[in-house]
Amino acid sequence: MEKNLVLFVGYSNPVVVQPAPGISFEVETKTRQITIKGYDRQQVGQIAADIRKIRPPEPYHGKGIHYLGEKIRRKAGKAGKSGKK
Repeated sequence: MEKNLVLFVGYSNPVVVQPAPGISFEVETKTRQITIKGYDRQQVGQIAADIRKIRPPEPYHGKGIHYLGEKIRRKAGKAGKSGKK
């Protein structure tokens, strides 16, 4: 009984991620947290990296898929630029 993971991350169509054999997804809708479970640690890490690659965290708005506990280093952008000439 495999369940696909459907991600709505700002694209025109939802992104569907199919789990490999032995991998399962759990989604906590309240906190929008995805838990990937499996017996092969390397395969779990690879699936997590593939999911993150769908919408990587970006430094200007802080949006995107990131790992739990990961700090996204924010950048100032155009408005934060100083030193006018």
